[in-house]
Amino acid sequence: MQPVSSFRGKVVPLPVTDVDTDQIIPARFLKTIEKLGLGGNLFNDWRFLPDGSPNRDFVLNQPRAEGASILLAGDNFGCGSSREHAPWALLGFGFRAVVSTSFADIFRNNCLKNGLLPIQVDGATHSRLFQLAEDDHPLVLTVDLASQELRLPDGSTVRFPIDRFSKQCLLEGGDQLSYIQQRMDVIVAYERSSPNLLSTVA
Repeated sequence: MQPVSSFRGKVVPLPVTDVDTDQIIPARFLKTIEKLGLGGNLFNDWRFLPDGSPNRDFVLNQPRAEGASILLAGDNFGCGSSREHAPWALLGFGFRAVVSTSFADIFRNNCLKNGLLPIQVDGATHSRLFQLAEDDHPLVLTVDLASQELRLPDGSTVRFPIDRFSKQCLLEGGDQLSYIQQRMDVIVAYERSSPNLLSTVA
């Protein structure tokens, strides 16, 4: 997983509330356990017409979405099932962050485990971003994970929340397993200093 630190990204707006994971990546594409290739099926039933041709009315098929790395989404993004394929598909399409007023808990956790940054903002900021996305093309934002700030074009900043452990993992480009593996010497030393630990627990 690539480290997440500070980056500038073009924004594409998706002003739809309660987008569930089946809309993000339909269930028929979940037969794989591979992360690669799912970006082509992101929002498949919205991006493509029944005959397989692109739906030109959908924002991801429009020129302003080209090269976008930040998805500006509606409230309660990622609700529904717990499928980890949803952040895989978003990452596969090229998104590095999703901005919303709220995320489903399981979706948020899956994002954090896979290097996709869920940025939660207040309602006023959310509305302002949608207005900027419509007024100024392209809208470019700067994401700074270290300071937990989202920088707007006028130079103003908005802080966003993230737990310390997830933040550290994202900055290091790791996950829970890599965090443990990097600290095996400390774990082994502790176990050796506590020979009766396992018997006591048992």
